[in-house]
Amino acid sequence: MGLRKSAAVTAGSKVAPQVGWSFVRSVLDMAIDGVGPLRSAADSATSRLVDAGGDVEEAVASLTRVHTGLAGAQGFVTNLGGLATTAVAVPANVAGVMLVQCHLVAGIAHLRGYDLEEPRVRNAILACMLGRDTVDVLVKQQKLPTGPMALATSPVHDPELDKRIATEVTSELISRTIGRRAITLVARRVPLVGGAVAGGSDGWATWQVGRYAADELRDRRLG
Repeated sequence: MGLRKSAAVTAGSKVAPQVGWSFVRSVLDMAIDGVGPLRSAADSATSRLVDAGGDVEEAVASLTRVHTGLAGAQGFVTNLGGLATTAVAVPANVAGVMLVQCHLVAGIAHLRGYDLEEPRVRNAILACMLGRDTVDVLVKQQKLPTGPMALATSPVHDPELDKRIATEVTSELISRTIGRRAITLVARRVPLVGGAVAGGSDGWATWQVGRYAADELRDRRLG
């Protein structure tokens, strides 16, 4: 088991240079603006709002359900190869999860009345992807000044914060992906089982990110 874990860590060290903070920002831009068949976050969110008859909270819940399913599906697809494709699957899985989660949180932000072109809102979107526990730790360590809601509504924009948040998101997502692989390497000896485990994990993580974003990014049009 020690050798398997070591292999996963080695794969992670190869991935880290490829997934830098500028890459995270690029994925965020694609998630917000849309890319290929993926509509912009605002368009997708508006469509859910129409389907929900104008009920913002129902639209948020629907958006979360859909993206949870998308994350689970892409996690399954990028993890079908088993042990032999670990080094290749990790960057694909990181990018896929990141794109889906960014798209989800940006959609929630749009539904709650935030301007997605605003740099402070984009920082808040990335902070939501870290999750409540990680954000709390980083705030205590003074690596982040505050949580997503306060970031989104800050009176000033700090350009240095852009890189810092993107770097933390990069580190956290890679750590989660590599850690999961260290646990599921045995399951990967049967490829379909490994893919199912990874897909379920990605879906659960995305649901948690959606719930955190929904809790943090309170409706700006209320009160």
